[in-house]
Amino acid sequence: MSNRELLMGLLDRARWAPSGDNTQPWRFEIVSDKHIAIHGHDTRDWCLYDFQGHASHMAHGALLETLRIAATVHGLRATWRWREGTPDDHPIYDVTLEAASTVERDPLESVIESRTVQRRPMRLTPLNATQRRALSEAAGDDFQVQLFETWEARWAVAKLLWRNAHIRLTCPEAYEVHKEIIEWGARFSADRIPERAVGVDWLTARLMRWVMGNWGRVQFFNQYLMGTVAPRVQLDLIPAMACAAHLLLRPKQALEGLEAHLRLGAAMQRVWLTAAAEGLHLQPEMTPVIFRWYARAGQRFSASDQLALRAGELAAAFEAVAGAGQGDEFGFFCRVGVSGGVEGRSTRLGVDGLMVGGKGLGSGS
Repeated sequence: MSNRELLMGLLDRARWAPSGDNTQPWRFEIVSDKHIAIHGHDTRDWCLYDFQGHASHMAHGALLETLRIAATVHGLRATWRWREGTPDDHPIYDVTLEAASTVERDPLESVIESRTVQRRPMRLTPLNATQRRALSEAAGDDFQVQLFETWEARWAVAKLLWRNAHIRLTCPEAYEVHKEIIEWGARFSADRIPERAVGVDWLTARLMRWVMGNWGRVQFFNQYLMGTVAPRVQLDLIPAMACAAHLLLRPKQALEGLEAHLRLGAAMQRVWLTAAAEGLHLQPEMTPVIFRWYARAGQRFSASDQLALRAGELAAAFEAVAGAGQGDEFGFFCRVGVSGGVEGRSTRLGVDGLMVGGKGLGSGS
């Protein structure tokens, strides 16, 4: 195997890292036999959910961590640095690969490609002590894992997500994102979320597709036909109760700047891969975290005064559920549990198409 083939193989594994709505905010460049450049970007200019680029930065961190894990299979140590002079909305990360006799194969490597999102209800099987310990240790020393496991705790989260979803589904700025990220009629999607992975039944999916054709329809359904009820029941309320637990990853230090969010993304990926290794599925629940980021930063995300007010109320409710204060950091929120296989999933663009100047051809399953 040539060095280029080896590096392309590592990038082929790394591309399976998660990103918000399968946006894959990265492109790859092989600089030399030991040097890969990751050209990152963020989606803050069009995506409501990429507050200050932080969601994309978390995805970059997950990618870099996945690359590090994949490299251990070959006895390579992967280290990275943010290239000086590159901005945080288009950062370049220089990754150096070196052979090291002390590098051991990371066991999380085996689940890089099988890790996925389960948006449908999970079983009520509780987490066992081994799973709880593994998830907590995966987060690392800089992060604390807080679990919401009891019926009362999951109900409190369910009510929080119910309120959160109303903001999400009545926000015109969010609508512009939602209509772009779903690939209707698909089981797999290389660059979006396929319909079969959304988590609603066939009839609701048909209705959603028609309603989301334009904002006027959305407003009419929301105002006169309780248009938010069916998706909130299927996507938020039922799944919130049908799981083993909700997990909140809480940074112990302030989340300031790009590198802090890279570390958060790496911890998120380790937790997610560990969940997969422990026989668990996971679904991110990031929008209440993101609306809280907006609220606590005093930054508007919508032209609607009412939605801004509701985001502030949601932030306070989230803090009450977590027993936290306004100054406490929330990093990653999700639900975990045992479930059957997923009905559909986001795949990825092919590695050739993710190279700088590539054509973006679909690949994977």
